[in-house]
Amino acid sequence: MTPSTPLRLPARSVCEDYDLDRHDMPRTLLGILVAGLGAAILTLLAWKILKTTSLPAFANSEQTKALATAGAVIIVAVASGCAALGHKRRTRPYTLFCHAVLYLSPAALVITTLGIPLSATRLYLDGINVDQGFRTQFLTWMGYTSHLSDMNYIDMPSYYPGAWFWIGGRLANLLGIPGWEVFQPWALISLATAGSILVPVWQRICGSLTVASGIALVTTSITIVMSADEPYAAIITMGVPAATVMMRRALTGNLWSLIGLTLYIGVSAAMYTLFTAVVALSVCVMAALFAVVFDHSIKPLLRLLIIGAGSALIASTVWAPYLTAILSGQPHSGATAMHYLPPTGAQVPMPMLQFNLVGLLCLLGLAYLIVRIADPDVRSMLIAQIVFYGWIVTSMIVSLSGKTLLGFRLDAIITIQLATAGMLALAELRLVEIPRFYPAVTRPATATTVTRVMVAILAIAGLSYAQQIPNRISHAIEMAYTDTDGYGERGDKNAPDSATYYATIDKTLKDWGYEPGETVVLTDEQNFMSYYPYRGFQAFTSHYANPLGEFDKRNDAVEHLASTSWTAPKNFNRSIDDLPWRAPDVFIFRGQTNDTSSTGWKYDLAEDIYPNNPNVRFRGIYFNPQAFQGWRTQQVGPFVVASKLPM
Repeated sequence: MTPSTPLRLPARSVCEDYDLDRHDMPRTLLGILVAGLGAAILTLLAWKILKTTSLPAFANSEQTKALATAGAVIIVAVASGCAALGHKRRTRPYTLFCHAVLYLSPAALVITTLGIPLSATRLYLDGINVDQGFRTQFLTWMGYTSHLSDMNYIDMPSYYPGAWFWIGGRLANLLGIPGWEVFQPWALISLATAGSILVPVWQRICGSLTVASGIALVTTSITIVMSADEPYAAIITMGVPAATVMMRRALTGNLWSLIGLTLYIGVSAAMYTLFTAVVALSVCVMAALFAVVFDHSIKPLLRLLIIGAGSALIASTVWAPYLTAILSGQPHSGATAMHYLPPTGAQVPMPMLQFNLVGLLCLLGLAYLIVRIADPDVRSMLIAQIVFYGWIVTSMIVSLSGKTLLGFRLDAIITIQLATAGMLALAELRLVEIPRFYPAVTRPATATTVTRVMVAILAIAGLSYAQQIPNRISHAIEMAYTDTDGYGERGDKNAPDSATYYATIDKTLKDWGYEPGETVVLTDEQNFMSYYPYRGFQAFTSHYANPLGEFDKRNDAVEHLASTSWTAPKNFNRSIDDLPWRAPDVFIFRGQTNDTSSTGWKYDLAEDIYPNNPNVRFRGIYFNPQAFQGWRTQQVGPFVVASKLPM
């Protein structure tokens, strides 16, 4: 197989009703553009239409689930019909219709399985809980400004890769909605676009639109179930199998594969560093194997350098300010992004042993990777899969050093890689094994029947899985309805929690003359920071904190301020002025302005307690109200808002 040869299914018989329709590169690029734009526009329009409906909350009625299932049935039926009846050698309108259906079916699947269940709430999966709070805060900030900077700390470059959030902020501006509210449509658009782009990409790789659309639909379904809550990581996950095929081709001299892989790794680095690291490691291992074992040439290593330099240049659009700050010697400490080891992080994922459709597909994929190891592209996929498993096991061992490699997050990659191989195995079974062992099916009529039977079986199996997607992520959907949104409302129409007072706090601060993007607030109310673009003196936890923010030292400073408020209240203002960082302009506590007890106003201090799980402990510390004499204070619901401005 030459470097430019696609991952071909074995040559077909002239009697087989199966079309190899690999496009040349200009048509592939056009297909990627059309699929991406079409999916984005379709999803945005569907989202806006769904927001005009009055569907009930997901957990309160079966109506929403019924509509989602009906949508899945229609999508699978129409896509299967186009695949079974063929999409070539017919009228041009029919051919264009089939291409449109197969290219956009992943986007339609996202709309039915995620868009419809979330239609009656403004929040996305998991609502505003835990990690979604940080992600929402970043989107809120990016909706406020086009300057990419840290999601929390003022005047600081971003440590968290912000490309996805920056684009989301621009979409929020375009739609005229706040950043937090764009989370849902932007996540849907991202997943839909990535899924649809996979179709022309895999069509180029394997030479079959039918197989490519099948891979894209399977990938999209698994991604929604396993990692849709983190959409910027999910869209990188969806492209991993194709990237592992492009690795071999790029390293052996295929120019378009080299360009594609460079773009993929660069964009990945600008959105999610973990998956960038594992894919980059796979490329390095592959390059070493080609240089030492397969080609006995230095050329793969030179191409590796080109990929590395090109992708680093793309990533620098996001990473350059932070790296410059680090290299210039700015102090940094306290960030603990790699301090997390959940139960899944202590197990090696074995999706091929699950007793369900995905498990069966992964088992077929594993067999395919082993049996077809002589094929260079399949071998490339297998080597990458071994690297992924190696990363997971290494992460467990590295936990002894006080951190992990977050190996548990590779579960989705492992599953999608095997499932993709499983789809290739099914396609090869139809093209080679059946004609080989049952030659009678090579007759035109019989071959057509066999193809349609296989498509029907796969369609029914796919529908069975697709209609269960909302139920599989029901908890995440329900939290989107039970959490209070930025307008102080809940999607299920029940009474909101204390977040309903956030709008009053924001109005109070603006009445006092504070501008959100220029005001530093010390508060443990993460949701307030998620909905309003104020700058935080301290991040909510150390795991999403910017190292330049010195989370640990700020925690010590906050605790010192609390202690000073009791032991030397007259020195409290001086202690604030002496802080080595931009001091808080506003404090938001839980408490009462007329508190005369010895308890005071509460602030929850977040402490990293890794390797325990949960890995965060919140410890209440209290500020003495007497230390705020002369300050402007306001009672807002259960909150005390205090400003150094004179009364």
